[in-house]
Amino acid sequence: MSSDTNWFLRAIHSSPQRLMVISPDYTVLASSEVWASEGEVLGRKCYDLYHCRDSPCTHCAVHEVMETGTPNFKPRPQYNSDPSRIPCYFSYPIIDSHGEVEAYVSVDFDVPALALVEEHQKRSQAFLQNLILSAADCVIASDRDGRILIYNDSAEEVFGYSADEAVQSLNVRGIYEEGVAYEVMRRLRSADPDGEGKLRAYHTDIVAKNGERIPISLNASIVYEDDREVATIGYFHDRRVQIRLEKEMERTQIQVLQAEKMASLGKLAAGVAHQLNNPLGGILLYTKMVTEEYDLEEGARQDLERVLADAKRCRDTVKELLEFARQTSHLMHPHDLNQAVRRTLFLLENQVLFQNIHVEKNLAEALPEARVDMQQINHLLMNIVLNAAQAMEGRGRLSVSTSHVADTDRIRIEIADTGPGIPTTVLPHIFDPFYTTRGEGEGTGLGLSLVYGIVEEHHGSIVAQNRPEGGATFVVELPVAGPSNGGTRGKSS
Repeated sequence: MSSDTNWFLRAIHSSPQRLMVISPDYTVLASSEVWASEGEVLGRKCYDLYHCRDSPCTHCAVHEVMETGTPNFKPRPQYNSDPSRIPCYFSYPIIDSHGEVEAYVSVDFDVPALALVEEHQKRSQAFLQNLILSAADCVIASDRDGRILIYNDSAEEVFGYSADEAVQSLNVRGIYEEGVAYEVMRRLRSADPDGEGKLRAYHTDIVAKNGERIPISLNASIVYEDDREVATIGYFHDRRVQIRLEKEMERTQIQVLQAEKMASLGKLAAGVAHQLNNPLGGILLYTKMVTEEYDLEEGARQDLERVLADAKRCRDTVKELLEFARQTSHLMHPHDLNQAVRRTLFLLENQVLFQNIHVEKNLAEALPEARVDMQQINHLLMNIVLNAAQAMEGRGRLSVSTSHVADTDRIRIEIADTGPGIPTTVLPHIFDPFYTTRGEGEGTGLGLSLVYGIVEEHHGSIVAQNRPEGGATFVVELPVAGPSNGGTRGKSS
């Protein structure tokens, strides 16, 4: 044997790696010296030496070489005690001069794996970071002290803090209103209703950097490590668009209901007018004929004059009712709001509910016209005035005034009463749909929400407030009509 071959064999025998030559039936034919501690090695099965098994391993590099005829590198599934190295098997075939496989070499060794692990971790972390940063909802993670660890792009847009500001100086408790952060953690640590460590679809408000309160839906969870709570992560869904769409839908439903109500009122008014106009016409005609053709005593003439005046009043009431309920196509035209106020009060002030209510009208002269849908304005005024009369329980003083707000293009209508006022708990909700303080069956809660919708549709504003001397005031402001006198379908421009 040449000296070169001798040195090579000595190098293999002295290798710290466990190396052996294996026959096709997994019998050990030769081995390196490192196997000496295992006793007699030659003639034993490799799977017996490696794992004390009585059959070939399922995770076997030699078997793969037998199947493919090519070298095979197979990391073992488990990491050893040193996290910087991966234990592996490597096997390759020994080919004779005729190209036939004589045996297989198996090497069991550790390879440095830190760089491989770090690269895999970097790729995983980059993917996870991109996933979180590009999420449509706000994602915020924080440690147990509230220090922010993760803050994505959507959170920057909604909350107003930059990622650097949030991570360096913002505590997660600062984005909630007082007491909400505590409630969120209490729910997270409770087993009900979503299970311990989970919180789903929790609706609350968060406070943005500029102080704006933003309604959100929160899904959150606790992050555990070895059964120890180490962090929390929350997914914040901005509900502003959803709430706006819901309000628009509610407003549309209310408008549909109101349109149906006004259509029914129009049909009723038309029917009443048809039934009353003929006999009223007869009363007017024959009363006038009697007063003109007969020489009557003064007392009889005065009685007939009163009949004639009352008949004319009935005729005017029917006319105003028809005008009030007249169906339009939501056409905006310049109109005199004083006329709308007069018409509404004319229809109401002689009703039973108003018998003990003193009505004061303070209507500005030369009031500019407003571009409005008169049917809607009539209904707006009717709702507010009726509410005031009902609040006073039919006894008190009702004041209605109009004015041109100085140095603006706005017209103001103020309706004040001497009732008990609006409770402070009710005031924030007074324009909410279906909100009513009346008993069951006495109100739908749609009247003032419809009023609010009409004002918004006219690009105006409405405020309800209590008067220092008692009672409540509704202040409606509507824009002055522009130079154009033409009608505009839909909202005013």
